[in-house]
Amino acid sequence: MVNLVETSLTAEPLLSLAVNVTSEHRVDSVLQSIVQGLASQPGVALARIWLVPPAGLCSSCHSRTESPDQTQYLHLVASAGTPINSPSEDWSFLQGHFHRIALNSGKVGQVAGSRSSIHIKDFAPRNDWVSRPEWSERESIRSFAGHPLIFRGQLLGVLGVFSRSILDEKEFSWLGLFANQASVAIANARAFEEVESLRRQLESENAYLQEKVQQGFEFGEILGKSSGLQQVLQQIQMVASTDTTVLITGESGTGKELVARAIHERSERHERALITVNCASIPRELFESEFFGHMKGAFTGAVRDRIGRFQLADNGTIFLDEVGEIPFELQSKLLRVLQEGTLERVGDDKVRRVNVRVLAATNRELYEEVEVGRFRKDLYYRLCVFPIRMPPLRERSEDIHLLAEHFAQLASQRLKLPRAVLTDPGIEQLTAYSWPGNVRELQNVIERSVIVSQGGPLRVDLVLAPCGLKDHTKWNPGTARTYVLPKREMERRERENIVKALESAHGKIYGTDGAAAILGMKPTTLASRMKKMKVRKS
Repeated sequence: MVNLVETSLTAEPLLSLAVNVTSEHRVDSVLQSIVQGLASQPGVALARIWLVPPAGLCSSCHSRTESPDQTQYLHLVASAGTPINSPSEDWSFLQGHFHRIALNSGKVGQVAGSRSSIHIKDFAPRNDWVSRPEWSERESIRSFAGHPLIFRGQLLGVLGVFSRSILDEKEFSWLGLFANQASVAIANARAFEEVESLRRQLESENAYLQEKVQQGFEFGEILGKSSGLQQVLQQIQMVASTDTTVLITGESGTGKELVARAIHERSERHERALITVNCASIPRELFESEFFGHMKGAFTGAVRDRIGRFQLADNGTIFLDEVGEIPFELQSKLLRVLQEGTLERVGDDKVRRVNVRVLAATNRELYEEVEVGRFRKDLYYRLCVFPIRMPPLRERSEDIHLLAEHFAQLASQRLKLPRAVLTDPGIEQLTAYSWPGNVRELQNVIERSVIVSQGGPLRVDLVLAPCGLKDHTKWNPGTARTYVLPKREMERRERENIVKALESAHGKIYGTDGAAAILGMKPTTLASRMKKMKVRKS
């Protein structure tokens, strides 16, 4: 036992501490200032703060199963004190036995549950409120003061002070007044952090939107009257008003991003930004930082805190383009966000909850990727809740005229060239082409035509021929006016072309000398078409 000392929890030191605390703008700084300031007062052994975690999250025990509703528990967030008979103990440690306390459990839980203060004037010799009598005796603890932290009727948490000398009623009362000031400081710091977070998010959204405006949207609105496109528009109308996850499939250049944008603009989230992430362009080592953000100093080059794309899309929509390109070992991290709606920034242990609608797109056959072990089955089913297939342009031949007119007008305006005229022969030539690059290729062809035509009729023949040198396009400018290949003939010729490529590659699909490379397509796409056409390697 040690000699007891008098406490000095009077108005003057507590008022000075309150002034210092209110000058802090970060919650962590406020909490540390409170407990360290109290622990430095004569006679005070230990000062602690337990809080009800905002949004029901705790970085240390959010996954605990005792109670799905974490708001029914207090969580230790700040602790400071000086042990005298246990020098090896660290009283600033937060993950001990009293890290998590249920409301109405023990003296701290009773303070929170009843929203009223508890004053234990003297523990000696024994007291029912003492959870660890051996600790109290060893450290000469005599008194306890527990005050609820309440701001505008909302319970924030509990302030607890353990003293080695007896706290009288006056000192207990001064602590109660200080607890009221501490509640205001904590609430203000939370509000300041929230404002700062919103400001940074708005800055990021603004920068993102400006980048989008500078880039320009590739295709404008979805144009066309073909039956395949009308079916897509009907699906957009059905799913837009829900929060269902959508997987948009289709070949490159078909306009999958336009579908995602149309869904977002017709949803209840349309007032927030649609955040687009090209998964194929993100380096493997930066995947977590790009998606979830990072803290300053988390890795070399992290000179400041950064908001990830998922947090940027909070309460909005995120579009994961080319989702099939995400490396397999990183797919589980994306799955957690989709399943639980929580994430952690790189270098931070704070769990953040996000409310994001997910739209994804791929030009791969994802289920085939699942079968060969390159894509997680659970992630596939999480993404493919409502699939939408964007048809290739060769299945939308009746839309080519409308799209070509639209692109010609846009190109003339952007390039400040005279409006070119699309003639019937030009339309026939465009319709006869198989468009392996789909709508994106059509846009490029029309732009080149506008440049070479210089205000006259669109000279499609001058710019389309160089694009049709590959065997699989099967375009003949001499017969385009009168001859259009039917679908069955196109499929027959495509099958024949695949067989020739396989023969040339001796049955090899993958690699630089494989059939896929010869045909200029991805090996998975070739394998999918071979399966569909019942073509064997042999």
